[in-house]
Formats: sequence, C-alpha cells, structure tokens
Amino acid sequence: MIVTADDFGLHDSVNEAVELAHRAGALNAASLMVAAPAATDAVRRARQLPGLRVGLHVVLADGWSMLDGERMSGEMLIKAVRMFSMPAARRRLEAETRAQFAAFARTGLNLDHVNAHKHFHIHPTIFNVLLKVGRDYGVPPMRLPDEPFWFAVRSGALSGVGNRLIFPWIAFMKRRLRRDHVFHNDHLFGIAGSGDMNEARLLDILRRLPPGVSEIYLHPATRSGDIIGESMSRYRHADELAALMSPRVREALGAVAVRGGYRDVCGGERRPPA
Repeated sequence: MIVTADDFGLHDSVNEAVELAHRAGALNAASLMVAAPAATDAVRRARQLPGLRVGLHVVLADGWSMLDGERMSGEMLIKAVRMFSMPAARRRLEAETRAQFAAFARTGLNLDHVNAHKHFHIHPTIFNVLLKVGRDYGVPPMRLPDEPFWFAVRSGALSGVGNRLIFPWIAFMKRRLRRDHVFHNDHLFGIAGSGDMNEARLLDILRRLPPGVSEIYLHPATRSGDIIGESMSRYRHADELAALMSPRVREALGAVAVRGGYRDVCGGERRPPA
C-alpha cells in the first residue's frame, strides 16, 4: 500500500498538509511539481522528513514550465494532438521532461517514482518519453493508472465507461513497463474520486483492498478550492486532509502488511543512472 499526495509544491497549504499527514503516519509519499510556486518550500520540508518518499510529478499542462518558467495552459486535447503529430512539439516535450527530471535531481532527494499531472502519461507519446528519460535517471517506478472498475462506477456511469474504454491501453502500458523492467503498482485509487477522497471512500477502499500493490492518491491541503489552483474550484482539499488524519482511517491503514513508497514496496530495487 502506497498513500501519495499529488501536487506537492503547488501551494504552501499543500506542503503543510503533506507534512501533517506524514507525521501522523497516514501519508507515505508525495509527488513533487518541481517548477510550481511552492516547490522550494516543499523540498525544504521533504529534507526534514526522511521517511517521506518523494517522486516527480511531471507537469506538461495546467502548470509551470521548467524550461522558461511560463504558465502552461490546461488545453490537454490540443496538446495531445500536437505531441502526437508535430515533431517540434515532441522535441519540446522531451526537453521539458528532461528539464524537470534534472531539476528533481538537483534537489538531492531520492527519486521514489514518476507520474504525470492529470495522468497525462496515459498519452502514448508522453508515456514513451517518460520511459526514455527515466532510463537516464535510474529507471524510477511509474504509476500505472489502473483503477478497479468497482471504484470507478461509484462516481457515476461516465467514469465506469471511461474506465472500460481505456482498459486495452492500460493493459499495453503494463506489458511495456514489465518488458522494460519498470516497477509499477497493480491498482490505483483516486481517479474517479479526484478532489473528493473523503473518509468514507478511504475506508471503503481499505475494506476491499485487492491483492498486489495498491496506490491511493489524494490532493490534501489545509485550504480548499481555487486558492490552490485555478482548475480546482470543486476540490475539497481540506476534507481530504481530514480523511487522512481520521483515527478510523489511520487504524485501517495500520492493518496493511507493507506500507511505504514505491522503493519500499519493490524492495528498493533500481538500476544505476546511465
């Protein structure tokens, strides 16, 4: 079991929530946005929390560029088409991804995992670039967005349909990760409940935890809504923090046999950097 906070570094309120939940024993890992406004504060806190496993949250939309510091739009469909069809866009994608990996390396933190903001690494071109660049940084474990169907449908029929539609591609991603010897989770919880992972949802997941390696990801913060991010007006960040701090949730987490970050769960196996 891996319990992760995404968007580490996005806002001081996010960083504070990560520290609180980790010190309380509920949160094992965090995914860092290296170019976000509060990234320096996030790195400072992470250095004071040796048990917190920190990974790279690659941002390619709805965030800040590491190359030029500019704000990137959230128009993911347009970006997806360009990255697939335009060589210049693909070169920019790889340059931006390398810049973010390099920025993480400069923090001196151990790279626990890699994933992409908004799960953009489900895009074939981005997925291939993460694998390519990741080989130069020790082949970090990668989050596989494979959410169990029963959890997806609880958030509505549309979530369930989307889950089934992308299933063949998720299966391909899994085969590719295994072929390339990239450690990954077996199950992921949080896509269908993004921004509203409350106590009831967490307890339900922990009661029905499937065999294998599961990751639950959340967006905790001490404050909620668009003050954290313009695209997050409906996110209940503070409620997600409250869920992590819940004694019932922490008791249920305590019953899980193995907990930690990706490196802990996979036994710390890694390849040396190229």
